[in-house]
Amino acid sequence: MSLPLFEGLGWLLACLLPFLFIQRRVHREIQAVLLLITRSPGLSVGVFSFLFFPGVFLHELSHFLMAKILRVRTGRFSLIPGTLPDGSLRLGFVETAQADFLRDALIGAAPLITGGLVTAWIGIGKLGAAELIAPLANGNIAGFFILLSKLPQHPDFLLWFYLAFTISSTMLPSTSDRKGWAPVIIVILVLVGILLLAGAGTWLLVNAAPRLNEALKSIAMVFGISLGVHFVLLIPVLFFRMLLSKITGLKVE
Repeated sequence: MSLPLFEGLGWLLACLLPFLFIQRRVHREIQAVLLLITRSPGLSVGVFSFLFFPGVFLHELSHFLMAKILRVRTGRFSLIPGTLPDGSLRLGFVETAQADFLRDALIGAAPLITGGLVTAWIGIGKLGAAELIAPLANGNIAGFFILLSKLPQHPDFLLWFYLAFTISSTMLPSTSDRKGWAPVIIVILVLVGILLLAGAGTWLLVNAAPRLNEALKSIAMVFGISLGVHFVLLIPVLFFRMLLSKITGLKVE
């Protein structure tokens, strides 16, 4: 007998892994386009941060509000971009006091929670992404592309598409955001191990696994929407960067 959660886990990995790759590639291509246009690293960073401002604002606000809810002291709140010592770009930050690992994990996960909920709401409620699931699940590729071509007919499509892109593109926790996740995962695994040793495996399989499976499929839908939005943008941005490189004779490494 196969575990029900394998289906949800499979969908999650199938959506998450390509999203991680394409999201980074889209970011690199946009930065390259801006650098080719402005010829100024500082100006290109400023324009890049402006483009992603809605997502960055929600990301940092999520940290701030979660810290306040959990009664963790906060410090500076900044939406000004900067470069970290390792050379990576930081679009904003919120300073929070050191707390226990559970509160640290929740504060770090806050942007993923709020960003995922907002992305799902925009994708399903404003862009009609839920309409694409049935033909895709049934293998009706022609029907899928017909419905996909009709998505731009939704009211204010470009606005909602832009918000879905910027929010989903910035909802992933940074390395510092994930600092409290390892202890939480270890505690959960230990508790599950104790339950299995106590003979509760069948109960978990019958009662917990189906609910976890549905939760994983819901999370997979969020990343599926995010993947679709980024994939739609990748091709035109990639070709535009190649065109600019050919016109200017410059390449961005």
